[in-house]
Amino acid sequence: MTTEVPQTALQIQSLVRDDGTLELSLGEASVPEPGPDEVVVRVEAAPINPSDLGLLFGPADMQTAKASGDAARPVVTADVPAAAMSFVAARVGEAMPVGNEGGGVVVAAGDSPAAQALLGRTVGVVGGGTYSQYRCVKTFLCLALPEGTTPVEGASCFVNPLTALGMVETMKLEGHTALVHTAAASNLGQMLNKLCLADGVPLVNIVRREEQAELLRGLGAKVVCNSSSPDFPAELTDALAETGATLAFDATGGGDLTSRILGCMEIAANRSADAYSRYGSETHKQVYIYGSLDRSPTTLHRNFGMAWGVGGWLLTPFLQKIGMEAGQRLRDRVANEIKTTFASHYTREVSLAGALDLDAIATYGKQATGEKFLIRPNQGL
Repeated sequence: MTTEVPQTALQIQSLVRDDGTLELSLGEASVPEPGPDEVVVRVEAAPINPSDLGLLFGPADMQTAKASGDAARPVVTADVPAAAMSFVAARVGEAMPVGNEGGGVVVAAGDSPAAQALLGRTVGVVGGGTYSQYRCVKTFLCLALPEGTTPVEGASCFVNPLTALGMVETMKLEGHTALVHTAAASNLGQMLNKLCLADGVPLVNIVRREEQAELLRGLGAKVVCNSSSPDFPAELTDALAETGATLAFDATGGGDLTSRILGCMEIAANRSADAYSRYGSETHKQVYIYGSLDRSPTTLHRNFGMAWGVGGWLLTPFLQKIGMEAGQRLRDRVANEIKTTFASHYTREVSLAGALDLDAIATYGKQATGEKFLIRPNQGL
């Protein structure tokens, strides 16, 4: 160990009990000495992403949440519907650390050259458990950030940036030439818009409110469609015909937005068809669902021919698919553009204890566009 590091640190833990309750609390976790190819990161900032909420809340009904404990060590409990307990059977009784990514400073390092090279550096870190004061991780889970980058600036350097890059890479790998993205005014959506503008990729941004459309247009977005507009189907079809987009990434998941996109893609494709076919256009149309902002069932209205696909898309399997070399190329781009293309913005900062405040949970639990929280694990402790 090269710097004094405590033997234990506080972290947010999520526990599902066998009595059908969820418990969120601050627990003590050991901080091990780093192995040869490991480092200890003092976590200074960690974002609350939609992908974190699945582990944090599990299937609990957070409208039943109740607070206990005290201001320094709050405890939140909520009911888990009986029908949902079978889905989390493997985690019952296990207090699980939460937080996919964060930013901090390497305060101790193992003796490998890779670990020693990170000592004292500001890094982004991924791999789970980042809603903690300290994390011991393998060096390959760290992204060394450029000189002058703060932990807050680097806190969201993995999930959203690599997802945006992964969407563009998927487009290229599958032979598409343009993209559609829903919930497009989110932090991720704003990154994807900037990325597509920089790389010359046509992008159709779908939002739900006019103020979100104006936000994106102010950021240079060329094509924005408002799904709440009575003219949405016609506007989306025109946008698809203009851009040639046949690949979409849907953050909502539930409802019929995926189906509406496929239907408009079919109409756009048929505008240039040479002849009628009872099987629909031969143009393959693909929608990947990568989020669950809408928890209702996904509904498909079969009005988009036979050349189509709907599937799930997750970042980690995608990175495994493209391999280490290609993945490192994407990581390097994120580091180089962390203050520009991949800059993140937060509406509220909270401590570990503050993240368990019921009012805070009610706000970030809605996953509303423009309400991104940042946890400061070493603040107020």
